[in-house]
Formats: sequence, C-alpha cells, structure tokens
Amino acid sequence: MTAEKTQKPARRRDADATRRSLVEAAAELFAERGYDRTTVRAIAARAGVNQALLFRYFGSKTALFGEVVARDGRRQLRETPAERLLETALRNLLAPPGDAPPGDRSLEVFLRSVGGDDEAARTNRRLTEEYTGVLAGLTDADDAEVRSALVLAWLLGIGLTRVVVRQEPLAGADPEHVCRLMLTAARTLLEHLPVE
Repeated sequence: MTAEKTQKPARRRDADATRRSLVEAAAELFAERGYDRTTVRAIAARAGVNQALLFRYFGSKTALFGEVVARDGRRQLRETPAERLLETALRNLLAPPGDAPPGDRSLEVFLRSVGGDDEAARTNRRLTEEYTGVLAGLTDADDAEVRSALVLAWLLGIGLTRVVVRQEPLAGADPEHVCRLMLTAARTLLEHLPVE
C-alpha cells in the first residue's frame, strides 16, 4: 500500500495586485515618515507581502519611491487642466488625511522626502520641473518659469508648514480660506488662473 501524497492547491499570485499593494503601502509610509525613515520591511508589512517581492517587482526602495512620486504626481499632471493644477494640488495638500482623492499624497510624499537619497532627489526635481513647466503656461510674462517656480515654492512652503511642521496658525486654518487667499495672490504672478 502506497501512501497517497496530498498536494495543496497552488496558490495563485496576482502580480498586479501585489505591485499595487506595495505602491499604496509605500505611498502611505513615504507620506507619513519620508523616504529615509521608511524601511523596506515596513512597506512589505503594510502591503501584507514578503519584502523579497518589493525587490522582485521594483528592484529597490528608491525605484519604488520613483514609482510612487511619478504615479501620483504625473497622474495629477495628466488628469488636471493646467488652469486647475494649482488649486487641485493645494486642495489635496490641505485636505485632512483621508479626505484627499484616494492615493493622491504626492505633495506630502515629496515634502517628507526632500533631501533624501540621490535618486529620490532626482525624481523630486524632475516632477518639480514638470509642474513648473505646466504652471508657466498660465502667464504671458517673459519670466514665466520664474513666476511658476515662485508659486510652486509657495505651495510647497504651505505644505511644509501645515503638514510637516504643523505650525499654527496655518496648520489649523480653514482649507477653503487658505485656498482662496493663495489663489487670489497667485493670480498676480499667473494671470491666466481662473477667477472664482
């Protein structure tokens, strides 16, 4: 009499779902902790997978960071009309956690990861250049890139003060009020921003 081997059914892996889980987990952790303080182990644990899968699908934490920033930031660039980009980015940044569109924490990830690893810094710079280029199209001035860079620097400064440092009175200010003030002032530099 031979012993019959009991085979467990092979567990089917869903590579796309695993990649999405890793990107979502990384986006949340990069936004909460920044690039340097986020570990591969923490990302894998939050995604509910073995950390070896992060390396299989992305190669490194830095490449995953690039994927997160590119996905969120470039999606916003692709899906948002130029004249609404500043307002959309500002509203997402000012939204209480959980109120921003799902997965859109690109500015928060950016802010908490400034000054990180070289590849992360290059990814941040490329995305900043893309946003600056789009915003520059909202003015006819000769110094359009300088104007758009100033507006973007202001946006990032608001995010840094409100989200990272949590300095009052900006941290507790009404998002609608902040948005209204910022957009009114930004129109002096980018005259093609719509008037509400």
